[in-house]
Amino acid sequence: MSKRAVVVVDLQNDYFPTGKYALVGIESAAANAAKVIEAAREKGDRVIHVQHIFASEDAPFFTPGSAGSEINPVVAPRDGETLVVKNAPNAFLNTELKDILDSDGIQDVVVVGAMSHMCIDATVRAASDHGYKTTVVQDACATRDLEYGGVSVPAASVHAAMMAALGFAYATITDTEDFVKP
Repeated sequence: MSKRAVVVVDLQNDYFPTGKYALVGIESAAANAAKVIEAAREKGDRVIHVQHIFASEDAPFFTPGSAGSEINPVVAPRDGETLVVKNAPNAFLNTELKDILDSDGIQDVVVVGAMSHMCIDATVRAASDHGYKTTVVQDACATRDLEYGGVSVPAASVHAAMMAALGFAYATITDTEDFVKP
């Protein structure tokens, strides 16, 4: 059995163009994530889907029971694949993710999904802190434009800054083409 798992974080309908909180480049990122998932399935790697559900009906997106909170069909789980529901950016926080990985003897964690600056960042740092060899498939992740202190930061810059930071000390950063090579 493979010692690697692909963790698919928050590729949910609300992040797509018709959703409540659309991300820049989400369709391309999801298409790449689908390639990563398929390659993982072919290699016998574990695929774990993570779904963010906010606890409150007043949340701006991913509200309980909404169509927007559902995982997008492009990356939908297959029968037998694990779904972990989380309520915070870090997919390990107050979830069974670590127990699932450890019970399978997983040593390598590959992360794809959204948002680069939030849930990908938190999950990757936690995976590394838990001792997993961690990889991010950067073009299978997406984010959005941000603003801070009156400065608008384009999504491409947000994403690049996050990948640079994660690649410095927490993870190997790769792209879909390199990941799916036999």
